[in-house]
Amino acid sequence: MTNGSTIPALEVHDLTVSYARRPVLWNVDLAVPQGKLVGIVGPNGAGKTTLFNAITGAITPTSGKIVFAGVDMTKMPPQKRAYLGVARTFQITNLFGQLTVMENMKLAARGLSPAKFSLFGVDRLSAEQESGVHAALAASRLTGRENHPVREMSYGEQRQLEVAMALVGTPRLLLLDEPAAGLSADETKRLSVAIRGIAERGTTVLLIEHDMNLVMSTADTVAVLDFGAKIAEGTPRSVRENPAVIAAYLGT
Repeated sequence: MTNGSTIPALEVHDLTVSYARRPVLWNVDLAVPQGKLVGIVGPNGAGKTTLFNAITGAITPTSGKIVFAGVDMTKMPPQKRAYLGVARTFQITNLFGQLTVMENMKLAARGLSPAKFSLFGVDRLSAEQESGVHAALAASRLTGRENHPVREMSYGEQRQLEVAMALVGTPRLLLLDEPAAGLSADETKRLSVAIRGIAERGTTVLLIEHDMNLVMSTADTVAVLDFGAKIAEGTPRSVRENPAVIAAYLGT
């Protein structure tokens, strides 16, 4: 894959999600090219996390279609989407603070193994797993921190570790849900560089983020949701200057 490809890796067609007949997403269309970084922005309650939940299989859409790598996965369970190469991080950190960075990475790698529930598993990673772990740490800019206890890391580094754990399985599509939440300006800048580097290595990235500076400086394109509908999509500059976006989200 190359970052210049325009072939859609992910296609969302007329996606609607309703709860008790109330639409949370309404006829959303989205086409994400391979190796591109697309920012998803909008006010609280716009439907951003619902969109992620539908793409990853946490919820089933009311109508519409989700196609990844040419495969219709609209009703596919989450584990099968993971085998297709879909990975995700969440808004709240979910790490083992008493363990080291490498121990957390080993758990992530073992979670992808067919032997993950075995009582007779060994702590040692295979050569392929070891290579994947170190590649993920490098992509997340955590090389050299392998033996550091997670509880002693800054919050920004913990967010980088979550990204690294999501990358262990070498996903083709990575969904990041507000990775910069709670970070300082310097931590956000480091995370931005790491995320941009992941896309440049060929992984397709979908990014939900309230930090507009991060989105506008990192994303190739930006899609804007408001009250469950997509109201704009385009380059960061065109979205920033869109009157509908200014009224709905950016403010005057």
